[in-house]
Amino acid sequence: MPHYFAHEIVSALPLAATTGFDPTLAIVLAAIAGLIVGCIGLMLVLKAGGNSALSRGKLDADRLITDAKSRSDEVLREAQLTAKDAALKLREQAERETDTMREEMRNIEQRLLRREDTLDQKLDTLATKEKNLDSIEKSIQERNRTLQVKEKQLDESLARQKDILLQLTNLSVEDARQLLLKRVEGEVRHDMAVMVEKIEEQAKDEAKQKSTNIMLQAMQRYAAEVTSEGTTKSVIIPSDDMKGRIIGREGRNIRAFEQATGVDVIIDDTPGVITVNCFDPIRREVAKQTLEKLIADGRIHPARIEEIFLATQKEIENNIRNVGKKAVIEANIPNLHPRIVEMLGRLHYRTSYGQNVLRHSMEVAYIAQMLADELRLDGTLARRAGLLHDIGKAMDHDQEGGHPALGMEFCRKFNEPEAVLNAIGGHHNDIPSTTVYTPLIMAADAISGARPGARRESLERYIKRLQELEGIATSFPQVRQAFAIQAGREVRVIVDPEKCDDASARLIAREIANRVQSELTFPGEIRVTVLREIRAVELAR
Repeated sequence: MPHYFAHEIVSALPLAATTGFDPTLAIVLAAIAGLIVGCIGLMLVLKAGGNSALSRGKLDADRLITDAKSRSDEVLREAQLTAKDAALKLREQAERETDTMREEMRNIEQRLLRREDTLDQKLDTLATKEKNLDSIEKSIQERNRTLQVKEKQLDESLARQKDILLQLTNLSVEDARQLLLKRVEGEVRHDMAVMVEKIEEQAKDEAKQKSTNIMLQAMQRYAAEVTSEGTTKSVIIPSDDMKGRIIGREGRNIRAFEQATGVDVIIDDTPGVITVNCFDPIRREVAKQTLEKLIADGRIHPARIEEIFLATQKEIENNIRNVGKKAVIEANIPNLHPRIVEMLGRLHYRTSYGQNVLRHSMEVAYIAQMLADELRLDGTLARRAGLLHDIGKAMDHDQEGGHPALGMEFCRKFNEPEAVLNAIGGHHNDIPSTTVYTPLIMAADAISGARPGARRESLERYIKRLQELEGIATSFPQVRQAFAIQAGREVRVIVDPEKCDDASARLIAREIANRVQSELTFPGEIRVTVLREIRAVELAR
């Protein structure tokens, strides 16, 4: 059809030319006709292609539907198989759980049966006991009736005897009671005083072999409060502005100082004071002097802190050696190892209850020598043991164990005599005494620590202890006056001679001593002296 239209248009062109028709118009018409023919052809081609694509799409859709149906059948079969497996597993698990529950139920039933048997046995036992109790109760009731009859007879007999006694003595019941109680009280107090005196004499006879230990235990009874002076040192600063310089920017100076010295620096609101805290007395002293030098120098930064710390540490070490040498020379102890001398120097920076340990060791050495000389023993050996007895305190802050054991093992390394080693390790009864020098050092140690003024005690605490001591003594009704003398180491008690006899005076002294020992804390011992004085005064005219 398109070819037909084109052919007609072409065949019309010569005719138009012969008839005088415009050829341009003929060309335009021919082009339009060709365009129309092309469009119609294109439409036919597209229609043919669309029909073929539609047929192919239908085939693909059919194939997909077929594949989907086959896959869905497979998935359904797999799901059915999985469901069957799960159902089988659940059934097996349920059967296992059911078997377990059945087993538990059987066990519970068996336990219940056993309990029932036990309860039946207990019921039988209770029934038997009830029968026994009934019989016992009947016998008790019978006894009570018999006792009531006997009590009635006894009361009647006592009443008759009381009437007879009153008729014979011409006293009332109350007068007789008072007379009897007074006599019994006097006899009991007298017997008690005699018994106390007898027991004391017996205890003194039996305690001869243990007198040294008893004396030492009495002298070593001292419980002072642990004050901050034992672990802290105060550093005076010129102004509170210095605290900021010591802390430094973001705390770098104080961190560097604590890291170098190994101490804790406490900066609080207390004006003009900075506290250095550490258990090691050597480190504490090094830190204190380092901080004082930094404050005096004014240049405070991490590098300067480390520089001054190292220089101060060397000074302290040299001072330790010098102090140790001076102590050895003063005590006149020859042939001591340099390490022992250095440890003695460390004791210069150690205190115990406010008492310098090195000075205490020197005192013990002198006292031990005097005691040894009086007993005709080796005074030089006693002095050596006294000087070294507390050397373990120079190392007990950073090692495990008590200072007697540490000191003994330390001196053993340098071949000290066995008597010295036993005195060091046993001066607190940690090990048995094997030589006579050990109890000697124990006595000298107690005397040095308990002497008046050796260890610090505040005035308020001292006065309070004296008041408590006099208050305990005056709390007894027989006491007229009590005076604490000898710095609180003796209390003089004056009793009323009309209320207290000589035997009762001993008993009062014992009772006061017991109360003082149980209610007060004190160093050494306190002597209780009871005075009973009768004064007969007459006037001659």
